[in-house]
Amino acid sequence: MNAAPVLVGYTAAVGFVAPQLILRARWPHRAPALAAAVWYALAVSFSIGAALSAYNLAMPTEHLHAGLVGLLHSCGLDMGASAGAGAGTPDPGTAERLAAGVPGAFAVALLAGFAFHVTRARRARTEHRQALDLVGRHSARLSATVLPYDVPAAYCLPGRRPRIVVSDAAVRELTPDQLGAVLEHEQAHIAGRHHLLLAAVEAFHSVFHRLPLARHAREQTALLLEMIADDRALRSHSHEVLATAMYEMAAARAPKGALAAGGHTVLIRMKRILGPRKAPHPALWGSVAAVALAVPLLPLLVACPPGLG
Repeated sequence: MNAAPVLVGYTAAVGFVAPQLILRARWPHRAPALAAAVWYALAVSFSIGAALSAYNLAMPTEHLHAGLVGLLHSCGLDMGASAGAGAGTPDPGTAERLAAGVPGAFAVALLAGFAFHVTRARRARTEHRQALDLVGRHSARLSATVLPYDVPAAYCLPGRRPRIVVSDAAVRELTPDQLGAVLEHEQAHIAGRHHLLLAAVEAFHSVFHRLPLARHAREQTALLLEMIADDRALRSHSHEVLATAMYEMAAARAPKGALAAGGHTVLIRMKRILGPRKAPHPALWGSVAAVALAVPLLPLLVACPPGLG
């Protein structure tokens, strides 16, 4: 049985239909970490589905199913046993090369895109750190670099040598509680290695840039990571304190490779912080978490259905 039609249909649904369902749902902003996990799960599932679809379209041969060996055969990871399958089957050598090449091309493209975005952001942060060493001053009290700038702003430079940067206008105009909430927000970005998560969705978007899933995953993940950092700050500061600090820094912009508490997502996040806060029902949380774990495996189950001999 050739699984190509089912795989193509599933992959298309993940790439085009699933993003619209998530965008219309209300729960993602109430559980941003879970929502981000769902976007990543969909991206992984689409990548696997696209690779297996291409393989099955190129090699519509009979699949073997016999335990783990059969699973590897049916996934195209070991085609050696197809030798001697008959005159009507493709050449085993060609089949093996295509089986490794088609999924491998997707993997190489995604890994190369991830490496590119990580390297480019790291280079931008290195250059910015050098500029900060010249014009900024370290504040031991804030554990941050204070930058001469007449607009309240705060951002972090994550990576191996993380650094939090605040403008002297922010130090002057924000209250100690507001400044503390902002610093906690930036520390959450560093501790969560959010720059790597952003690089991953950027890589997915680079490979599948015309895909709605890729476009929305990049936009929504950036917003959700800011919400995750907001929630970290809310553990030790009030909603009003964080919201007013964000309002003061709404006009600020971060340099390339940095993550900022302000920016164009401030209004959405302020509405979330100041509005009614209702945690997702445990049943909904558990169901969505189960879906996020299962979705990446679905293309493999379609391509390699268990129990077939």
